[in-house]
Amino acid sequence: MVNYNSHASTLNKALGKTRFAKKLSKCYTIQASESFSCLIGKFSGENRSSIRAITLNISCLFVPFVVKKTFWTFDLPYKHVKIVGTGSYLPERVVTNDDLSKNLDTSDEWIFSHTGIRQRHIADDSQAPVDMAFEASRKALADAGIGADELGLILLSTCTGDYNYLPSSACLLQHRLGATTAAAFDLLAACSGFVYALEMARCWAICNQRPVLIVANEMLSRITDWESRETCILFGDGAAAVVLTPSREKGLLYSYLRADGENSHLLYVDGASRLPRSREPVAPSYVQMQGRTTFSVAVRCLEQVVLKILKDNEMHISDIAHIVPHQANMRILETLARRLDIPITRMHANIDQVANTSSASIPILLDELREQGKLKPDELIMTIAFGGGLTYGGNLIRWQPTA
Repeated sequence: MVNYNSHASTLNKALGKTRFAKKLSKCYTIQASESFSCLIGKFSGENRSSIRAITLNISCLFVPFVVKKTFWTFDLPYKHVKIVGTGSYLPERVVTNDDLSKNLDTSDEWIFSHTGIRQRHIADDSQAPVDMAFEASRKALADAGIGADELGLILLSTCTGDYNYLPSSACLLQHRLGATTAAAFDLLAACSGFVYALEMARCWAICNQRPVLIVANEMLSRITDWESRETCILFGDGAAAVVLTPSREKGLLYSYLRADGENSHLLYVDGASRLPRSREPVAPSYVQMQGRTTFSVAVRCLEQVVLKILKDNEMHISDIAHIVPHQANMRILETLARRLDIPITRMHANIDQVANTSSASIPILLDELREQGKLKPDELIMTIAFGGGLTYGGNLIRWQPTA
């Protein structure tokens, strides 16, 4: 419980004599988060005059009733964010379609014709997920010219954390990087994790005026049944990271995020609280997927994302320099391209070499495009993704890489 007696006069001066400010001046005791208490402190004293522009929403518990009200605004020096660094990591071991055909009733031709995949990178048994995340993060920080000690937040998207429940992989990575002043937590939105993380990081970076390290880290080989032709041909391991910093230039223009829990049964992994391993000790936890239904739902959702981004930003698809989709299946992308009436060459793809790396696929591809010099300043990039949950969404990015 935080008592705002000492802040009443400060709030009244900053807010003016609004009805809500007067309620505060009556010295009610408010239940609020520690972060809000810290924010009050940041804008007390000589900084009170800067309180104008960003809206902060909190839920305040007044006795005997609850009030949820938008009531405080701040004028911050950096109102936008942009990506200033990228990095990625793929394990050295490569498993080709021919390698899989030695133990499965399949062939390189069949796998490629159904998925567009030729090979995938698979982590060694000695590697842990955080090892991949560390390598990708180290490269992204170096590319951005930012030290780990400058980070305010590490936001890590993964379906395959180092531990089942806790600690989070983000906390393990925070320790490995030496980012001692950074907050850290994991985000689980399956293959849509990166597009979700961009928007979450944007909000945090603007409010806190500090850089955010976004990491997408997936070791799908550990939850893949290598005797199932339905799934083992699809997945690979990999990690990627981007550094997002507060900026005067608008680098992340728009995000569209959605979920469809009604179809959660289409793609899942058991073994947690709902289906604990202890009840079926002989049943490993592997990816379970209804492939055909997932295919059709994915195409429909991805088309919705593209059209929504274009409509809300009053753009035509020809305005987009780079479409960077989640690398789920090349046939999904080809079907989507036909529905959008664009050539498949408009969509960047590296699925033939890295397979489906879940939430890591988009930032791996972004890093690849940056290294190849294909991303030019001020070009528009559209990211689109679909994944288990179900989750789907996308971002509209203006490429402004200078830190």
